[in-house]
Amino acid sequence: MSECFANNVTIIRIIFQQIRGNYQKDGYFCPSKPICTMIQRIQTFFLAIVALMAGGLPFVLSLWIDGNGAEVFAKNELWISIAFYSSAILALISIFMYKNRQNQFVVNRLNMILNLFLLGFFVYRSLSLSGENTISEKGIGMLIPVFSIVFLVLANRAIKKDEDLVKSVDRLR
Repeated sequence: MSECFANNVTIIRIIFQQIRGNYQKDGYFCPSKPICTMIQRIQTFFLAIVALMAGGLPFVLSLWIDGNGAEVFAKNELWISIAFYSSAILALISIFMYKNRQNQFVVNRLNMILNLFLLGFFVYRSLSLSGENTISEKGIGMLIPVFSIVFLVLANRAIKKDEDLVKSVDRLR
C-alpha cells in the first residue's frame, strides 16, 4: 500500500514539475499560446467588461422612469439598443485585434465617441425636457456609458503601454 502511495506521489510530483517548468519557461501554462496571450493582457479584461456592460446591463437596468411610472429600458428604444449593441460589438472586435495594437487603439477611440454621443443624448433627454413630460426619474442605466468610457480609457492606456514597450525593444535591436 505504501508503494502505491509512493508511486502516486511521484506521478503528482512529476506533473507539478512539468507545469512549473512550462510556467517558468513560457510565463504561463496554456496549450494554445495565441489565445492565452490575448487573455493575459489587462486591456482584454477591460474590453470584456465594456462588452458585458454594453451588451447586457442596459436591458436589465432601467434607463429612466417616465411620467406614467413605467420603466424604460434600452429594448424599448430601437436606436438606443442599437447603440449599446454597437458598443459591445466594437469592444469584442477590439479584443480580437490584439495583434494590431494601432487598429485596436482606433477602434477603442471610436467606441468612446459612440459612448459619448449616447451619454450626451441621455443628459440632453433628462435635463432639457421641461415639466417632466417624458422623464420623471433617472435610472442607473444612464451611467453605463460613463463606466464604459472609463474602462475604454484604461484599455487604451494599457495598449499604449504595450506599444511603447514594443518600440523600446525595437530600438535596442
